[in-house]
Amino acid sequence: MTVSPMPAAFIGHGSPMNALEHNRYTESWRALGAALPKPRAVLVISAHWYINATAVTAMPKPRTIHDFYGFPQDLFDVEYPAPGAPEIADEVSEIAKPTWVGHDSDSWGIDHGTWSVLTHMFPDADIPVVQLSINAMKPFDYHVELGAKLAPLRESGVMVVGSGNVVHNLGGVDFSRPDLGFDWAQRFDELAKEHMTSNPDEVLRLPESRDFEVAVPTPDHFIPLLYLAGLGAAAHRPADVLVDGYAYGSLSMTAYTLDLPAHPEHGSGPAGSVPPGIPPDGTNI
Repeated sequence: MTVSPMPAAFIGHGSPMNALEHNRYTESWRALGAALPKPRAVLVISAHWYINATAVTAMPKPRTIHDFYGFPQDLFDVEYPAPGAPEIADEVSEIAKPTWVGHDSDSWGIDHGTWSVLTHMFPDADIPVVQLSINAMKPFDYHVELGAKLAPLRESGVMVVGSGNVVHNLGGVDFSRPDLGFDWAQRFDELAKEHMTSNPDEVLRLPESRDFEVAVPTPDHFIPLLYLAGLGAAAHRPADVLVDGYAYGSLSMTAYTLDLPAHPEHGSGPAGSVPPGIPPDGTNI
């Protein structure tokens, strides 16, 4: 009997306030979770675990990390008590060989790039969660290739999720544009969409775009997209757009899926709010 692979996704997570709010983005994440067969575990590549090594969380009870400041207390009160999965960490290390993947048993956990999405996708927090770090020392093709190596996990019931933003320029945030994108943000996001929905390998050409430097001033939020591109390349098929849109002019909220069995319905409304003055001060959203 042929077993269908577990769907994979890239989520444009935007502000951590999306964890508390209900809008068309969070409703699409919730509908995605409802449309899925229950995963054995979820492996997340979050923009917010950006370090100088490739590592995977291997603790049985990961902590909820509140890696931001200046937001309402209600957001700091959020806990996402999903169990860890040391056995999945072992599987990740094995299938990635000869790439070395270290085990983190005590320093990280579940950051807001992960829990702000999963609190909608899997609100019961009953599915084990493992995070894979982004190795900041490696070039883009390394991440696409590592993403492709993760393909066997999907065959064994593990959902792979990248969490970031295709366009993520905090210095360019304009609070008068809560659900609009600057022309350069739209051009770059549309180019990424063209590649992801036709030939995911082509995302490695995105740095050639004239808009790349302003759309991706730092690579941390962009790189999670490369993992879904690698999975798409390994599966020899393109991704589908789950939901798209913009926030504050300089953020793209576009989300993609691979092998989603049914397209969920979308709600309405702009992305989660951000307290004025936060992004230029360097809050890690």
